[in-house]
Amino acid sequence: MSFNIKVLQVIPELGYGGAETGCYDIAHYLPENNCKSFIVTSGGDLLKFVDKKKVKIIRLPVKSKNPFLILLNSIVLVGIILCFNITIVHARSRAPAWSCLIATKLTGRKFVTTFHGTYNFSGKIKKFYNSVMVRSDLIIAGSNFIFSHIKENYSEYLKSSKKFLVIFRGINIDYFDASTKLESDEKKLLKDWKINKEKKIILMPGRLTHWKGQELFIEAINLVKVELGYEAFHAVILGSDQGRDLFKKKLIRLTEQHHLTNQVKFIDNCRDMALAYKISDIVVSASVEPEAFGRVAVEAQSMKKLIIASNIGGSNETIIDEKTGFLFESGNAKALSKKIVRALTMDESSLDLMGKEGRKNIIKKFNVEKMCFSTYSEYKRLLN
Repeated sequence: MSFNIKVLQVIPELGYGGAETGCYDIAHYLPENNCKSFIVTSGGDLLKFVDKKKVKIIRLPVKSKNPFLILLNSIVLVGIILCFNITIVHARSRAPAWSCLIATKLTGRKFVTTFHGTYNFSGKIKKFYNSVMVRSDLIIAGSNFIFSHIKENYSEYLKSSKKFLVIFRGINIDYFDASTKLESDEKKLLKDWKINKEKKIILMPGRLTHWKGQELFIEAINLVKVELGYEAFHAVILGSDQGRDLFKKKLIRLTEQHHLTNQVKFIDNCRDMALAYKISDIVVSASVEPEAFGRVAVEAQSMKKLIIASNIGGSNETIIDEKTGFLFESGNAKALSKKIVRALTMDESSLDLMGKEGRKNIIKKFNVEKMCFSTYSEYKRLLN
């Protein structure tokens, strides 16, 4: 059967987000198991890393939410499905999912969707638009949190004849492995960031946007400084503002108001995220809205780093509180500051033990190989 499986994944852009990396990983896993792999996308930075000998890339404007383009894309997808004899179409976002739904109905092929986030809706029209993600033959939720969200909000669209299950996202544990990083590269990154490693480094990765909690983080850092009474650490806010210039200026003003300019650094991007984790001592994920999965928490644990995260969304599933990291009350700067102070004052043996437990947790539950195998197995069950 595997020789006959031809999977077409459709995603707006192939960037570095969770949905995109999941698409990339599955696309390269399938050819290793004698399946044909195709990706339809409008572009993206991750495209340059795709092995074109294993995965066929087809460019289409599937990023657009224009109804006319959605319909046009569905017609083109019908042609692609018939031309390459595609057996499964897997959509990873709402706009292209509508095109895929139409195309699979017309061609009689199996349709799979992965529900990657808690899509907002304020009315019936937006909810109907989102519902396309549960109109497939196989609905995959990226976490138990997302599974519950779907059941609570889209139950009227769920049918007993459709399969609905959780497949946790996975990360590349070989890439996110502290033992593979060179000391010379660590020193170079510290030099580039103009940071003295004599002090502990607190890293907060994530694009600059309100719900990621950068403002809360700065407030907490200020409370930590007040409690400890001296500049005992460096804090790095790592992420692009993605055009949100005013928000970044707001964050910079906040650091100035709290006299944290010497301690807080803003870094736009880092090509080697594993290296960024490696030079850090503590990693923070302070989201004020639920993370569907929360890659930061998983990547940090894989790198044997202590993770402090909000007690909402996916973090509740990926972090074992008090064993592989600390959970704090979401939106509470004081609660976060207490956890940071505790982490900063922990002895090295306790930090090392927590790091090892974190690594074991990720290898056991959130390995990319496990994610790919589970998805591939479901593809086969769907066809059988």
